[in-house]
Amino acid sequence: MAVIEHTVLQFSTSSSSSLSAKVHPLVIFNICDCYVRRPDQAERVIGTLLGSVLPDGTVDIRNSYAVPHNESADQVALDIDYHHNMLISQQKVNPKEVIVGWYSTGFGVTGGSALIHEFYSREAANPVHLTVDTGFRNGEGTIKAYVSVNLSLGDRQLAAQFQEIPLDLRMVEAERVGYDILKTTMVDKLPTDLEGMEASMERLLALIDDVYKYVDNVVEGHVEPDNNIGRFLLDAVASLPKLSPTAFDKLVNDSLQDNLLLLYLSSITRTQLTLAEKLNTAAQVL
Repeated sequence: MAVIEHTVLQFSTSSSSSLSAKVHPLVIFNICDCYVRRPDQAERVIGTLLGSVLPDGTVDIRNSYAVPHNESADQVALDIDYHHNMLISQQKVNPKEVIVGWYSTGFGVTGGSALIHEFYSREAANPVHLTVDTGFRNGEGTIKAYVSVNLSLGDRQLAAQFQEIPLDLRMVEAERVGYDILKTTMVDKLPTDLEGMEASMERLLALIDDVYKYVDNVVEGHVEPDNNIGRFLLDAVASLPKLSPTAFDKLVNDSLQDNLLLLYLSSITRTQLTLAEKLNTAAQVL
């Protein structure tokens, strides 16, 4: 009786199936700044991602720096000496930050990405490839994270492909205002503190309206209840301090008066410095 052997084509996904990444807004701002300052002949910017791997396996990306490179259709040349010198300088400031991957600007991966990823695979175990669309098409920034997955035929490795992994981009409200401005390719002026607060309040009111609509739909039976969302809303409501309207108004007014006092003191200091500079200039002339 003949024995039939089956050749199996498989992906090695065991190490990447549960992998996820978290990127801090500073990294995105730094990448966009490097893209603006890139050489005229460069079509994209690449660089190194620094951070750490959390106990749950999440790759925490906290810092980055650009790496000079030359790229053609079939080859990529990195300035490895510059990369290592920058890494040594960064680790003098933050010794706990290690290489966790690399980034490139543009939409998605390209042909040369596999060559660059192969280099970073020697620098770190299972590096993350972060892509940032600095064009901000339609006012949206597409940011994705990938890892390399081996494609094997039986026991023989044939190639590698990029597999997208979950990416978490969380910001505080001040960072959100800056990111919204960054997504707008042309602005007349930067918003003031009051305008930024107004935009934040409008966004908060819109989110509260969405929560009200969701809760009403769940109560009326139009939407299937979700226990995870319910727990999240309960934690959000429980985190708010119980203040009466009178106490809340007093707290806001006291904070506003403190801010106005700081503005007044800074204005007086600025005036005194200007006056002292003019008196010093007049004394030198005489």
